[in-house]
Amino acid sequence: MRISVRVGIALFPDDGADADTLLRNAEAALKKAKGTGDRYLFFAPAMTARVAERLSQENRLRDALDKGEFVLHYQPKVNLATGLLTSAEALIRWNDPKTGLVPPLQFIPLLEETGLIHEVGRWAMRKAIEDYLRWRDAGLACVRIAVNVSPLQLRNRNFVAEIEQALSVDAHASAGLELEITESLVMEDVKHSTGLLLAIRAMGVTIAIDDFGTGYSSLSYLSKLPVDTLKIDRAFVNDMTTGPEGLALVTTIINLAHSLKLKVVAEGVETEEQSRLLRLLGCDEMQGYLFSKPVPGDMFEAKFLLPMANAA
Repeated sequence: MRISVRVGIALFPDDGADADTLLRNAEAALKKAKGTGDRYLFFAPAMTARVAERLSQENRLRDALDKGEFVLHYQPKVNLATGLLTSAEALIRWNDPKTGLVPPLQFIPLLEETGLIHEVGRWAMRKAIEDYLRWRDAGLACVRIAVNVSPLQLRNRNFVAEIEQALSVDAHASAGLELEITESLVMEDVKHSTGLLLAIRAMGVTIAIDDFGTGYSSLSYLSKLPVDTLKIDRAFVNDMTTGPEGLALVTTIINLAHSLKLKVVAEGVETEEQSRLLRLLGCDEMQGYLFSKPVPGDMFEAKFLLPMANAA
């Protein structure tokens, strides 16, 4: 048995004149030591400032959830051969009344650190289903909506039950939902992931492997995973036009996916050259700023969803 120790240290009287203050400051130093990997750290005033800021941000995120400040923006995915809308990805945005839209990188990691991602993730799934059903009932040619799944959500033993509950609102709900799961997360425990994905697909929900190519999947495992779509990571799409190695890698991914009878979606497509090459390589769909940035639900509805009769 090997035991490691992290120590946070506060000194009297510089770091506190009473036991409560000393203990609080020593704990702040300990949290910093755990985060940095240092064996021990002495307290510094900046530590409590960071702890206070983090606690303030967490409280703001909890208020945002309670007050309905989170919104979904939708980014279209289009068929590369026809240019027609095929589906969309739902992306969580925080519409802070004080500062406006907050970039995801400023709050998504904190949602995961605090565990709030469970509640926000459930909200995102319910909201995407709600929007899909509303568009469907309005007679629009609505498309399946992809919702990203956090690692914490997938590891939650109640995750399948949460999906069942979200879908129970309408018999058609499953036709409007896809879950995007990162490749590295699936590969952490292939046996568990396979059983989980089989249960999800049995409900009529499709599964996409996000950021494919970054998780070093074993091909023998990939061939057995119950998934429908591979999404090529945007980094590979960017490298595709900078040299033969990048182009060869994207070609290999597309051929691999098609040999496994999977659909291929390229992420982060921003130029006509990228689009042209992907079309020549036989990639099925693309997603990126070349076609559209993520847009609010009402804009997505007005711009991309035609009445069913017109779509036919």
